[in-house]
Formats: sequence, C-alpha cells, structure tokens
Amino acid sequence: MLKAISEFPADKKIAGIHSVPVTDDGMVVMVWDRNEKVLTTVGGRLENNEGIHTALDRETMEEAGITFDTNRVPIASWYWDHTDTYTVFVVAKVREFTALPDGFETTGRVVMNFETARQMVAKLEGDSHRIKVLEWAEEVYHKFLKEN
Repeated sequence: MLKAISEFPADKKIAGIHSVPVTDDGMVVMVWDRNEKVLTTVGGRLENNEGIHTALDRETMEEAGITFDTNRVPIASWYWDHTDTYTVFVVAKVREFTALPDGFETTGRVVMNFETARQMVAKLEGDSHRIKVLEWAEEVYHKFLKEN
C-alpha cells in the first residue's frame, strides 16, 4: 500500500529505495525498464548491509547515469506485507548526467515535465501508483527544491 510520508520510516526495514529525479528547471527524469516495459522511477533493492543513500546513489547511477545533490526528500512508502519491509520514494535534484552504464535493466532516461510524465504513465499503465508518486514529487519540488 502506498502512503505519503515526510520522513524515512523507522518501524520496519527499508528494503528498496526509488527516486524521482528533478532537474534545476523542474523536469522529471524517469527510465524505461526493458523487462517490465514501463516508464518507471529510478531505484531498486538495497544490497547486503547497504544504507539507503548509498543504495540510491548506486541505483541511480546504474539505471540512469545520474548523480544527485545531497538533499533527498522522502515522499512515499510502499509497505510489502509478505516481506514486512518498505520501499521508499524520494525526490532529489539532479547534480549531473553521466553516460548510462551498459548491462542494467533500463534502456535510457526520459526527461519531461510532470504533466507529461503523469499522462504517459496513465496511458501505459492505467491508474498506477506512479501517478500519485509523481503528484507528490511535484508538490515537494515546488515546496522545497525549486530555486526562486
């Protein structure tokens, strides 16, 4: 179940971390998953004894060739009953785009505004949790990350 959050949950283990990368000019970055055939947020599972920020940095580089600024704002959690763990979603500003590494599950990054991202996800998946994540990400971007 998807839930809006403003802090990282501490009551259960965080087993997955995903991000909605946002550029300085307010564009959202998503990636195309070659296996699932969906436009998705950037992230994945934490490896053994890996912290959430280390995992996020690793996953973001592997899937999208992106480095982030240090400010990562938690916006949503998904509780997995069968594993008793969370996947957490954050919004973070893109610091730098680098070459996309080969051999991972994504084929490339897609940069667009939030409205286009929501429409594309809706067209591809119907009523998906990613639409709500994108709505919350846009609110957080305008409230905390957008430079005036």
